Amino acid sequence: MCGIVGIVNDREDISNQYATLRNMAQTLSKRGPDEEGLFFDKHCNLGHRRLSIIDIENGKQPMSCKIDDVTYTIVYNGQIYNTKELREVLIDHGFKFKGHSDTEVLLKSYIFYGKDVCKHLNGIFAFAIWNSKKEELFIARDHFGIKPLYYTFMNHNLIFASEVKAIFEHPLVKPKLDKTGIAELFGIGPSHTPGMSPFKEIKELEPAHFIVYNKNCFQKEEYWKLQTKQHTDDLETTCEKMRFLIQDSIERQLVSDVPLCCLLSGGLDSSIITAFASQYYKKQYGEKLTTFSVDYVDNDKNFMKTDFQPNSDNYYIDLMVKEFDTDHHKIVLDTPELYKGLEDAMLARDFPGMADVDSSYLLFFKEVKKHAKVALSGECSDEIFGGYPWYFRKDSLESHTFPWSLAIAERQNLLHPEISEKLNLKEYIDEQYHKSLSKVEFLETDSEVNKLERKLIYLTSNWFMQTLLDRTDRMSMYNGFEVRVPFCDYRIVEYAWNIPWEMKAYKGREKGLLRHAMKNILPEEIMNRKKSPYPKTWNPNYTKTVREALRNIMENKDAPIHQLLNRNYISEIIETDGKAFTRPWFGQLMTGPQLMAYLIQVNTWLERYQPEIEI
Repeated sequence: MCGIVGIVNDREDISNQYATLRNMAQTLSKRGPDEEGLFFDKHCNLGHRRLSIIDIENGKQPMSCKIDDVTYTIVYNGQIYNTKELREVLIDHGFKFKGHSDTEVLLKSYIFYGKDVCKHLNGIFAFAIWNSKKEELFIARDHFGIKPLYYTFMNHNLIFASEVKAIFEHPLVKPKLDKTGIAELFGIGPSHTPGMSPFKEIKELEPAHFIVYNKNCFQKEEYWKLQTKQHTDDLETTCEKMRFLIQDSIERQLVSDVPLCCLLSGGLDSSIITAFASQYYKKQYGEKLTTFSVDYVDNDKNFMKTDFQPNSDNYYIDLMVKEFDTDHHKIVLDTPELYKGLEDAMLARDFPGMADVDSSYLLFFKEVKKHAKVALSGECSDEIFGGYPWYFRKDSLESHTFPWSLAIAERQNLLHPEISEKLNLKEYIDEQYHKSLSKVEFLETDSEVNKLERKLIYLTSNWFMQTLLDRTDRMSMYNGFEVRVPFCDYRIVEYAWNIPWEMKAYKGREKGLLRHAMKNILPEEIMNRKKSPYPKTWNPNYTKTVREALRNIMENKDAPIHQLLNRNYISEIIETDGKAFTRPWFGQLMTGPQLMAYLIQVNTWLERYQPEIEI
């Protein structure tokens, strides 16, 4: 896992831009703390920061390979999980290898397959390859955008990087915020429209897309999308296939030359990964699997049962640790840390994010990094298998908008009155919502329920899941730590997409099919546990801390947030501990305290990035 940067100019010689490229790469030192590598050609400069995981000696980057009179050079962030199969194909076609890194396999796979290479990859990746003879750049991103990649054009320069902060190190690029960016921050945020960033002129390469760039063309293509097909397998066959795909994905992702662990919450998804991984470790290495969980000071005293979070994790974690004999570590975080972590969490994302849900992840990974360098996480199962409450709640099913973000009127009210007159958030949200739904394909045989749930799964996978994947990548890589997500294997998603809702919600349960498929693998109490999301702090001191911090910001007449927000409504939110915002403003758990923390992050973001505001 690493960070990549690059500059391509089809007209000028940029081989002497050492300082610019070095500054860009240096901003990603947290993503890649182990090594730095730079490459200079007449029209292309590439930079790489490395987090060494596989083939530490032979996996250095930028990596070049010369075939006849053509030199190919790669910078790459990610992990390819079908490296072994790809290597065998390449060896059969005469390729030779110096080491066992997936970087070398990826580079030679591109030489062999060309722009079709992504159709042959199973993994998480964002990479760039320069063809010295054609003077052509190929950049690509994995199926679900697990690894980030941004780009912009300035004066014939294509400038790209794993994170936006690196792009701003180029002297031509300045941060700007226009009406679209404001709509992203307050209408869509902390999610984002695929391909967009809040910064004007900074684009995200969409998941499952690649770009070919040379002096004659800029070609962007989608190389993969979900195919709607008839599901013909019966229940037990479906469960059997799903078990195989999940176990295969987990075992592929356990490959590492450095210490690896699993994140364990005691929920269904992390427990499935822990069960398969612990059995694999004992069989392959004769060792215990190391697992980690997170909790908060005094959560046991302050926890309040809700529809969205019906129980706490500790009992179920202990049950799994005992059942699968893992070497378990509990990380306990406190309120002052969560608050102080808000700024680092914002800097890790380059944007305001999921508030203390982000900062807790960042602090959690910081502690886990002391013991391991790679972790497996259970994220993405809820999106794929129907685990969220909005798949079952009438108000969400009939909302005709993104079901994790129903408080549209309240979001509009956040805006400064002058901005609110010029920007209708509902119109912007509706446009993105309907544009996304227009891509969903249905079968003539789909029931009305199946059509509705197919829409929800598509939206959740392409929007909400992206937010969580981005959170995981940014908070982990900020600590020089890699997190893998086995449920996000494209083979699992492809197969699950066409399973009818009546089967997916077997016995009317969230993730009913997944529960049934794992009935002989997990303890019954884990199997029957109601969906419970990533834990948040229930400590009232956290609410008090963010309330007073936001109050101080609003009392400071020079605070940049006053340019964007409605002072009267923010004051009402502060005085009611966020209850003036009458429902969760994002997801299930981001209520008043998290909204106040988000607004604090917005102010900090404006202070740190100082975007020019264009209304």
